[in-house]
Amino acid sequence: MNATTVGNPAIVSPQGSASALRSYALEAKYEFLRVLRTPGAAVPTLLFPPLFYLLFGIVLNRGSAAAAHYLFASYSVFGLMAPSLFGFGVAVAIERERGWLALKRVAPMPPGAYLLAKLAMAMIFGVLIFAVLAAMAAGMAGVRMPVSQWLELAAIALLGVVPFCALGLMIGARASANAAPAFVNLIYLPMAFLSGLWMPLSMLPKVIGQIAPAFPAYHLAQLALMTVGQPSTGSVGYHLLWLAGFSAICFATARRWLARNA
Repeated sequence: MNATTVGNPAIVSPQGSASALRSYALEAKYEFLRVLRTPGAAVPTLLFPPLFYLLFGIVLNRGSAAAAHYLFASYSVFGLMAPSLFGFGVAVAIERERGWLALKRVAPMPPGAYLLAKLAMAMIFGVLIFAVLAAMAAGMAGVRMPVSQWLELAAIALLGVVPFCALGLMIGARASANAAPAFVNLIYLPMAFLSGLWMPLSMLPKVIGQIAPAFPAYHLAQLALMTVGQPSTGSVGYHLLWLAGFSAICFATARRWLARNA
């Protein structure tokens, strides 16, 4: 490395760039392997959404194309919530209490590799769950859509993890390792129900429809329903702006709490 590179930190050598990319890749790989080696987390995360869709979207609604499309979209959102909330909320709380976050701060690794690895893990699990649901929807429920709609819904499954990762990170930054799973469970399933992921809000009491817009799952579900041509409310821009604002607030809050508690 020459003197110019040393004197100007904005200039990064090819070797440094390759080393940073390798650090990101290794951190993401080991995070994914960590989750796979924890059957208590990986198995329910991967199996519950397809099993629920099989029961409610296929068996109990056989012959109803509208129900199959609606529940395919809503369970695609439901499927990405668990890896995001548990992957950040529980894992960060445990690693924070055990001192792993403090250790990683002084480790020779890119500062964003830790969070990006968990985000990549959540995205991978979200896409895997979506792929299983898509195969069931097309093969068993008779869901038929243009290729563009399948791809748009896959994009929602990929990028929709961000607000839930932000929420999970905020929980993990504040809750203890013992309390984090309880906090996540208190948020995860009630939010899914109150956001209309298990059945249309029109079938639920009016008060639930009034409070549903307070949850990120509701806004992501509306985007998914628009994609599959089911009745929805609001505009794409409004829902995206709401989700972006929610994510930013959660990330900012989590960063402040981590600086204080890590």
